[in-house]
Amino acid sequence: MKKGSRNGFQFLCFLLTICAFLLIGGNILVIVLRGAKSLAQCLRSPNTRFALRLSMKTAAISTLFCFLLAIPTAYTLMRLPNRLSRPLEIALELTMSLPNIVLGLSLLILCSSILGGFLKKIGLPIVFNQNGIILAQLVVNLPFAVKLTATAFRDVDPKLEKVAGLLGAGAAHSFFLVTLPLCKNALISTVLLVWSRALGEFGATLMLVGVTRMKTETLPAGIYLNVSVNDLTGALACAFLLLVISAAAHTLASVLSGRKANRYRYGSN
Repeated sequence: MKKGSRNGFQFLCFLLTICAFLLIGGNILVIVLRGAKSLAQCLRSPNTRFALRLSMKTAAISTLFCFLLAIPTAYTLMRLPNRLSRPLEIALELTMSLPNIVLGLSLLILCSSILGGFLKKIGLPIVFNQNGIILAQLVVNLPFAVKLTATAFRDVDPKLEKVAGLLGAGAAHSFFLVTLPLCKNALISTVLLVWSRALGEFGATLMLVGVTRMKTETLPAGIYLNVSVNDLTGALACAFLLLVISAAAHTLASVLSGRKANRYRYGSN
């Protein structure tokens, strides 16, 4: 390829990159400029404080359950033969590609059945209840968590566990003393990303528990309710809160991922 053609192609890519970041940055800029101004006023509202507390609580609980399931699931997938693991991975990818509202619909049908009645009898109501928010976040984020956790496990040389086994360590000891410590930063980064995603989940939650002020009102639900009554100021303030929290979580996750990359690059411990 001639130098002029190569330079022209690079310039075209540069222009298209600018367009992409203008589209992305424009949305962020609107939220920052308009949401930051009304944040203090919005935080004085009982509705916003309730939504913030509920979002943080449900996201934390759902993320905890998510990784109680994701870590053993990813570990198992890594050790299954390809003919078995590949269909399961396709099922995970299919779930990730579905709109969240579809997952919410399936949860609504499931929890409106005998299973939902049984859970209600033992004190765990799901439909139109805050427990449903946790379940919706869990179902939406679990495939994402499994995929990222499996990626973290793949970065660990399986020979290290075999060496630990030769030295007398059992499977559990090898996992907890070798595998987990070696991918600690990657797993913490994944936890932060999943928690951030849980904060912003809305489609499945809307279908399963609805949106009720001061009952099932998370920050995304607060945005929806504020827009529905033409309160753009409150909606933008809630959006700004979500943006700030997510930005902090993603920044910390990026720092942890960078430390991991540097450790492999320079061979440091």
